[in-house]
Amino acid sequence: MASGGLPFELGVESHEGLAALTRAIRAEADGKELRKDLARNMRESLKPAAALAKSGIMSMASAGPATSPGLRSSIARKIRPEVKLGGRWSGARIKAFKTKNIRHFPNAPKRTNRPRGWRHLVYGRPDSWVTQHGKTKWFDHSMSGVEPNAREAVERAMEDMARRLASRI
Repeated sequence: MASGGLPFELGVESHEGLAALTRAIRAEADGKELRKDLARNMRESLKPAAALAKSGIMSMASAGPATSPGLRSSIARKIRPEVKLGGRWSGARIKAFKTKNIRHFPNAPKRTNRPRGWRHLVYGRPDSWVTQHGKTKWFDHSMSGVEPNAREAVERAMEDMARRLASRI
C-alpha cells in the first residue's frame, strides 16, 4: 500500500496516477458509478475551457450568405470536453469533433484552425480552385491562458475521487 495505507498513489497528476485511480475504482463494488462520477467531474472542470474555444471560433469573420447553414456555429456545437478512463488512452481533453453534414466539409474544425487554410472548388466553376483561410489557430490560442487552470481543475477532480476512495478503507 502506498502513501499512508492507500491502495494507490494519491498524487494523480500523471497518467500512471490516473491509471492507478481507475484500477482502484474498478475494484470497488460500485465502481461503475464511481467512474461515471469521476468522468462527470472531469468534464465539468473542462467546460470553461471549452466555452473559450467555442467563443474563439465564433469570433472568426464570416463573409457568406446568411441563409446558408452557419459554419462557425456548426463547429462550435461540435466542441466539447472528452474524458476516457481506460483503454489505449486515458485522460481528459477538449476536442473539436468532425462536422459531418455541413457543406460537405467534415474537417472544418481542423481546416479553419490551420494557418495555410484549405482549398476548394468555386461553386459554379468546375475548374476554378481557391484557397480560403479561417481564423489562424483559433482553437489553440483561445485556451492558452486557461490551460494551467483547467489542468489544476482536472487534477482536483481526480484528487477528490482518490480521497473519496481512501475514506472507504
